[in-house]
Amino acid sequence: MAEETLLNILLEDPNGFVSGEEMSRRLSISRTAVWKQINKLRTLGYEFEAVSNKGYRILIKPDNLDKLTLNNALNTVMMGSVLEIIKSTVSTQEEARQRAELGAPEGTVIIAEEQTGGKGRLGRKWFSPYGKGIWMSLVLRPQQPLEFTSQLTLLTGVAVCRAIRKRTGLDVGIKWPNDILMNQRKVCGILLESTVEDKVVRYCIAGIGISVNIDREEYPEDLRDIATSLKAESGATVDRSLLIAAILEEFETLYQLYAQEGFLPIASLWEALSVTINQEVVFNTTQGLREGLAVGLDPSGALLVDTGMGNIVPVISGDVKLK
Repeated sequence: MAEETLLNILLEDPNGFVSGEEMSRRLSISRTAVWKQINKLRTLGYEFEAVSNKGYRILIKPDNLDKLTLNNALNTVMMGSVLEIIKSTVSTQEEARQRAELGAPEGTVIIAEEQTGGKGRLGRKWFSPYGKGIWMSLVLRPQQPLEFTSQLTLLTGVAVCRAIRKRTGLDVGIKWPNDILMNQRKVCGILLESTVEDKVVRYCIAGIGISVNIDREEYPEDLRDIATSLKAESGATVDRSLLIAAILEEFETLYQLYAQEGFLPIASLWEALSVTINQEVVFNTTQGLREGLAVGLDPSGALLVDTGMGNIVPVISGDVKLK
């Protein structure tokens, strides 16, 4: 697309001017066509400074997500190869499921500016205001037995945690199995859902919800003590497109590693980023609440808890709380 290439040229030196003549020459289009493409970028929220004998430079990039900027930031082969951005939806999980049913390839990503019915684990609602976060779902088609799909939840957590650390410098960590925490408050939730037929996994949908630029006062009162955002913790607005690109790049790298070497290296990376390991925890069982020391992961991805006297209990699902 011409406008994508034009944007690439303008972004090569964000603080410098690019002449209309140079863009015309590099794109093999007329000066009038350049002007039309500049105006199209303006409709996406870009603002430009235009100076005679110098050309154009970008003054303001839009806070809203757009495919041109995101594709320009993305450096992957599979993840994000099909990319769709939606203004508002009930849930990106449902949007991705519909695309998967229609044959969407692995790596398809659905991103929404807003979710009106976003959900987390155990049916909980997820606060997803417009333009303030990353609400996205990724279509996966893993070639593995159903019992191992929970490992993909942990893999996703590692990818997101590493990307946030790289892009923001924040010391975020993973609480088993799928929450990203900062200062003991939740900044990201991950939900992995599988569709199975005849005991074979047809596809998985990895949902990722990150509170990026939500101000503290914007949270509902019941969430203010348990939730936070990257902006609230860092004091700076985070570029969502660059963070999405970093997540997809980390995910692709880890997904390839997982396919080649299995779960062990993923488990090691997860444990290194965990805020659960070596902590006293409380967890649910069919006999009620139990306590113990979280000591690691088993080969399936279950959390191993030492309940005393060397009794190691695998926690497969449910809530685990830090004491």
